[in-house]
Amino acid sequence: MDVLMDHIVLNVTNVEEEVEFYASLFGFIPERLELYHEGKVPFPSVRINSDTIIDLFPRKMWDRKYHGEKTEPNLNHFCLSISREDFERLCERLVELDVAIEQGPVERWGAHGTGVSIYFSDPEQNLIEIRYYERKNESSGCLLET
Repeated sequence: MDVLMDHIVLNVTNVEEEVEFYASLFGFIPERLELYHEGKVPFPSVRINSDTIIDLFPRKMWDRKYHGEKTEPNLNHFCLSISREDFERLCERLVELDVAIEQGPVERWGAHGTGVSIYFSDPEQNLIEIRYYERKNESSGCLLET
């Protein structure tokens, strides 16, 4: 069985801020944003790659279930795997955008064995893990300030 991640759904209170975050940091392309603003679709998305999107559900789509307040995070975390070179560039972008790395770089187990991960949150406190899989004797240049 060959399985691909299709999409992740995040409950968000500020669609615009989330779209801007994912577009600015990763370069993810917003999809259906204009249609969302026109009221023609219930939510927009941002495209991770040709196979995967993040759907951004506005308050009206989850408000009744949670009575208008988010008391828990939307999910524990999600993990995106990128190349070591992109990992280094992303670390630089995090600094440029003043996004705090909450944990890492640390070795973690994942879909392709042990990789190097960092963790940070988007504006609505959804925890994001970014990782690359390294070859022996390589180390990450993503440094944390102490």
